[in-house]
Amino acid sequence: MKVVYSVAWLLLCSIAFAADPVIEDRSFVAKFDKTEQKYVTVTPPDLKLDEKFSVLIALHGHGSDRWQFAKDNRDECRAARDFAMQRRMLFVAPDYRARTSWMGPAAEADLVQLIEILKKDYPVRDVYLCGGSMGGTGALTFSALHPELIQGTASMNGTANLLEYQNFSDAITESYGGTKKAIPEEYKKRSAEYWPERLTMPIGVTTGGKDTAVPPQSVLRLAGILKQLDRPVLLIHREEGGHETNYADAMQILEFSVARPASEQ
Repeated sequence: MKVVYSVAWLLLCSIAFAADPVIEDRSFVAKFDKTEQKYVTVTPPDLKLDEKFSVLIALHGHGSDRWQFAKDNRDECRAARDFAMQRRMLFVAPDYRARTSWMGPAAEADLVQLIEILKKDYPVRDVYLCGGSMGGTGALTFSALHPELIQGTASMNGTANLLEYQNFSDAITESYGGTKKAIPEEYKKRSAEYWPERLTMPIGVTTGGKDTAVPPQSVLRLAGILKQLDRPVLLIHREEGGHETNYADAMQILEFSVARPASEQ
């Protein structure tokens, strides 16, 4: 039996197919130690790759990898992807030394290199950073270490003080190259609370009053200091909340962290 497809039907199929974001698994060789490091890009179907656009980099939580923010259906991840697609931003989810990164020296070097790669491969206008839990911590840490590279930061349920943080100590010790007693300066270096003067970009943070995985106190203090310094900061604190951020709150801090109007993304 011969099947005849109309031109109109074929056109509708091509439009529907083109409407899907393009998901690509990529890699690079790390300058830090010559290992292969992976990241995922999600490209909106209507993104014009020959014109300037912004990038949203999303950092996964402890025990996960690049695919968490690229595919997971939890609110924080869906919100980040939806926000990037609505804003026609390139969405990038790196391993950054999965699964127990905590933004140690290797992860930091990888993220610097990845941003360099993105700026070389694409006409990047601005780079924004977000993350949840360990990724929320990493987003604050990296923004304090490299404020010149980041134009806005959205941190969900992270910590801003690694010296006082007690959980996942074995993973953090391995990532940082020693215990906080042995190398306190490394822990302080990666604690955003100690460097509020460097956080000049818009910053949105979410915290939960009943979060025992990553207690909120250090981020609450950091937000207070930033407000005293008259820095652009949005704190959404849910006193009855735990270790999660709902979709609406995630979208709100993402919107706050991106200074450019949607029409300019």
